[in-house]
Amino acid sequence: MLKQQSFQKGAVILLLSAVIAKLLGACFKIPLTNVLGGTGMGYFSSAYGLLLPVYALSVTGLSAAVAQAVSRAAALSHYNEVRRIHTVARLSCGIFGLLLSGMMLLLAEPFAFRIAVQPNALFSILAIAPASLFGCLTAVERGYWEGLQNMTPTAISQAIEAVAKLGLGLWFCWWAQTHPEIVCAWVPPDVPLSALTAAAAVLGVTCSTLIGWLYFLIRGMSGKHKLPAGTDTASSMFVILRRLLYVMIPVALGSLVTNLTSLLDLVTMMHCLGRAQTFYPEALAQRFGTIAASPDFPAFVYGSFTGMAVTVFNLIPSVTNMLGKSALPRTAALWATHDKAAVAAHARTVISAAALIALPAAGGLAVLAEPVMLVLYDGRPEEAVIAASALRSLLPGMVCLCLTFPLCSILQGLGKAVLPVKYMLAGVIVKLAGNLLLISHPAFCITGAGIATSACYILLLIMILWGLRRVLGEKIGIGEALLPFLLATAVCTLTALLIYRCTCTWKPYYTAALCTAGGGCSYGVMLWLIRRFFSSKRKASPNPVS
Repeated sequence: MLKQQSFQKGAVILLLSAVIAKLLGACFKIPLTNVLGGTGMGYFSSAYGLLLPVYALSVTGLSAAVAQAVSRAAALSHYNEVRRIHTVARLSCGIFGLLLSGMMLLLAEPFAFRIAVQPNALFSILAIAPASLFGCLTAVERGYWEGLQNMTPTAISQAIEAVAKLGLGLWFCWWAQTHPEIVCAWVPPDVPLSALTAAAAVLGVTCSTLIGWLYFLIRGMSGKHKLPAGTDTASSMFVILRRLLYVMIPVALGSLVTNLTSLLDLVTMMHCLGRAQTFYPEALAQRFGTIAASPDFPAFVYGSFTGMAVTVFNLIPSVTNMLGKSALPRTAALWATHDKAAVAAHARTVISAAALIALPAAGGLAVLAEPVMLVLYDGRPEEAVIAASALRSLLPGMVCLCLTFPLCSILQGLGKAVLPVKYMLAGVIVKLAGNLLLISHPAFCITGAGIATSACYILLLIMILWGLRRVLGEKIGIGEALLPFLLATAVCTLTALLIYRCTCTWKPYYTAALCTAGGGCSYGVMLWLIRRFFSSKRKASPNPVS
């Protein structure tokens, strides 16, 4: 028998890996933004804006499909089936990844010129295209080990990829900036150096995906983690492929629709900001200064939003998303025994774990948005102030997104992967309408994109909770699960606000540090008091509810 990890151990491993990866990612993005500025980050984010939906379509669905297929076969000790699944997934996903990379290379020019309206982003898009291939290959390997309920390889590969991205991305960017005579010799003279340095940083990201896949290749060649011998007869290649597609398609579509928000920002923000420049030049000049009259103004604002505000916004959800990877197989096992009460209890546990992290983070950032941005992007104070206002408008959506992704994994474990897709489509419609209505209005502008994103995820969370309630046929107890964290977060936010008002004239670093320490301590103490109060109340009850 294979040694498997429990839900708690797997979740902890993935959470720690996600924290390390995101910290390293922040160490990459923050100095990069300070070097490139808002305009350069606009080019960088254009490439990312195209890659994220492609990644969502391929990587997320592939990993979930392979994990589910492998876990079912391994549970029955059908190890020949597991090997066949691994082989089929590698072959089919390698071909799929090649097609995706080829399409990105072919469509890079029309995308940059007509959709993103940033011709200079072409070089970044070309540099990121091969990442689709390596992302698909890596997703198969991660799904394979997750299906065997061993989260360690996924965690290690994420950490290796993050280290490679940090080192190579910043080194390539530095080299391009310090050797303009070599870099600029290969492009037309009207291409700015910032576009080429952004492309160099993107190339580092692509190389990191290659290194992440090479880790699994070396691990497989070592021969230390072989499966036991199997006595079963494996299914045919086409049967396995059909099973993989059956799981992959709805999961991939759901992830694709979720990541369409970044693509919608890329497509709509540039056009809407250009329209605002035409119709409201005085209002924009009053709010943004002389940059509002520049042709680079749309790229400047878009880069500040995606390169700064959205970077911080994504930190917490990317950590809580790891809960879903461990929640899915556990949910599937409970659902197979028709234990609805246990599934509801499991959902409460997952929601509580996500809320434990998300709520205090949102409360703290609501108070400290500007100091945090000024600390992280001290080399770009103008963009940091703009991004701070956008970050505040994103925070309600951040909390909802942290709760949404683990709940989507639970629905997938229940065999209802199509439901999140339907709900996400409704959220995307709200996001699109909000962008078109708010961004071009000078009273909102960059904050309009944040408000639209928050409205999208608030609606999505409500619909997913409603759908989960219908599937289970009984109450989940969301209010009971969230109440302690809401009360503790209120105290945490109030403490941070009081400290901020006393220290707002200090340097941003000291203000942010003191508010974070004070708010974090008050959150921990308040949560402990609440838990102790409810615990004593249950003990005093003659008929305690389990």
